Amino acid sequence: MKVTGVERIVVDVPFTDRQIRITEREVYNWAILELCKVTTDAGITGWGETVIHYTWARVTDAAVERVVGKSPADMMNDDSLGAGLQMALFDVVGKALGVPCYKLMGHKVRDWVPISWWSIDASPEDWAEEAKDAVALGYTSFKIKQRPWWDIFAQVEAMAAVTPSYFKLDLDANATMQNAAAAMPIMRRLEQFPNVAMFESPIPQSDILGNRQLRQVICRPIAMHFGSPPYLTAVREEVCDGFVVCAGKTAVIRQGTLSAEANMPFWLQLVGNGLTTTWAGHLGAVLSHATWPAITCVNLYSHQLLTKPIEVVGGYHRVPEAPGLGVVVDEAAVERYRIPDTKIQELNKEGKLYDRPQPRIVCSTVYPDGSRIHLAPMHQGYGYFSQGHGPAHVDGVRLEPYHDDGTQEWADLFERAKQHPVRSLG
Repeated sequence: MKVTGVERIVVDVPFTDRQIRITEREVYNWAILELCKVTTDAGITGWGETVIHYTWARVTDAAVERVVGKSPADMMNDDSLGAGLQMALFDVVGKALGVPCYKLMGHKVRDWVPISWWSIDASPEDWAEEAKDAVALGYTSFKIKQRPWWDIFAQVEAMAAVTPSYFKLDLDANATMQNAAAAMPIMRRLEQFPNVAMFESPIPQSDILGNRQLRQVICRPIAMHFGSPPYLTAVREEVCDGFVVCAGKTAVIRQGTLSAEANMPFWLQLVGNGLTTTWAGHLGAVLSHATWPAITCVNLYSHQLLTKPIEVVGGYHRVPEAPGLGVVVDEAAVERYRIPDTKIQELNKEGKLYDRPQPRIVCSTVYPDGSRIHLAPMHQGYGYFSQGHGPAHVDGVRLEPYHDDGTQEWADLFERAKQHPVRSLG
């Protein structure tokens, strides 16, 4: 069996109504997916997907050229092919052999795999509504993006008020709590909430002494991305309780095996829609220590691009037993959300990827004393706060987005904030 063709289809799948508003400041482009449809001389078709603005590896023209005319079984373990293409090759080989993908990856240790709801930072009210939706759809955990421009205690309290006691929160600060001295009092307060289950990357992962100090005093698990600091250092210095694993199949199996050797749990962080969530399920089925809920962000999308949506029961979804990925792509939905090939070809000639226009927003961190820090775009805030230019937390802080109102005053502030965060009173 040989690969005869690879069709790459770019789609723009709308987020849910609330997530359209929540994500516009930062991750609005995650709605753009590239689907890989692999065809073979045996008449077997395989599917995969890539979030082209967030992935461990995109599919390139060179990768496509390398697989055409080759046996998919010879190529499928090559992580350098990129997310969607590797996924599609496994789908093809599984279908050809009449086995689910997990049987091509290892020995199954579980039929159902854990999964978490996800959201970028948002107001306490929005997160409470997201949490209610998560519970209604069978989720038991919610990975949230803790940020110094929101009052994390108000956010946690709002979610706790509308969810059952078994519903847990995993807090990811992306290192914005700066250092152990700044993070410790915040984390000690947060661990008093029964619904706070764990922390991810509270301070820079390169701060070995600080992370070790936090782990010694915080009574919740701390997760860190695998490989930073190096695996042996992380285990020897005891800087974390488990890992975040995000890579291609071969690297995921390696990292999962090393985690098991150290008896450290991890979650799979493979972001995407229905196909990616299914792919993560197959990997989670064979990795003994993939016991923390996986992060795929499938809850963001208004359509999973599958004929049968993934069902979550008690925080888990079942790994398919049908051949290949074991799911059927909704090709009518794919066509509905497809970006015209002519548009993609024009961008490719210019060396660009399809991109939504970036919303023109000034994001203002508002403190109780009336002072503000204006950011445009929002991602400036990560380096600014992690380097200590603003406090790691202030009770009552909130974020106020200001959209372009057509005034010269707004335009002037926007241009200044693009260069550097702007401080003001009121």
